[in-house]
Amino acid sequence: MSEPFRTPYPGYDVLDKWDSPSFDDQTREVLRARRDPPPRRFLDPDQFALLEALCAVVIPQRRPEPVPIAPFIDAALHEDRGTGTRFATMPPEREAWPRGLKAIDAEARATFDGRGFRELDRPEQERLLRAIDRGECRAPETWQDMPPQKFFRALLLKQIVEIYYSAPAGMSEIGYGGPAAPRGYVRLKAGQIDPWEAPFGKWEDQA
Repeated sequence: MSEPFRTPYPGYDVLDKWDSPSFDDQTREVLRARRDPPPRRFLDPDQFALLEALCAVVIPQRRPEPVPIAPFIDAALHEDRGTGTRFATMPPEREAWPRGLKAIDAEARATFDGRGFRELDRPEQERLLRAIDRGECRAPETWQDMPPQKFFRALLLKQIVEIYYSAPAGMSEIGYGGPAAPRGYVRLKAGQIDPWEAPFGKWEDQA
């Protein structure tokens, strides 16, 4: 949290390979869908706005068009689409997300004189989420039987990060070349890259 990621691959854009042999129609269809956020259909407006605020804290973005994250979490909930597994102490995601969002807002109000999460400044938001990550809660009744730390780590953090780095902009930040099919990768030894991969770069301040 706090500082946006500084890419070691400045200038690299995985979408530059759009019309190259690296991508086929199926790959282009998948990447196009990841760029076009679906409409909100599951969470109510307040829950969705809170989720957007949480995404902004977990992965700060300093770009003209931020990668949309909340819409894809909402879409998965609307479609009741999960990973097929969950921790025994966690409810199904359609129950966990609304309960977790409500509990985080309740934690904010219990900690910061009645102010909700979205009313806090960034350092306060970060401090609150770090407390939840440590399992330190002031509104335990709102969580009911759902472990706060488990919701934060196994659901909220995991899904936000997964969605961000599955987006073309996230891929470009870490120099990921996209799906291996159809072209594949040939030079697999340490220090080797294929000509169609991201060139080795260097850290630079993106401010």
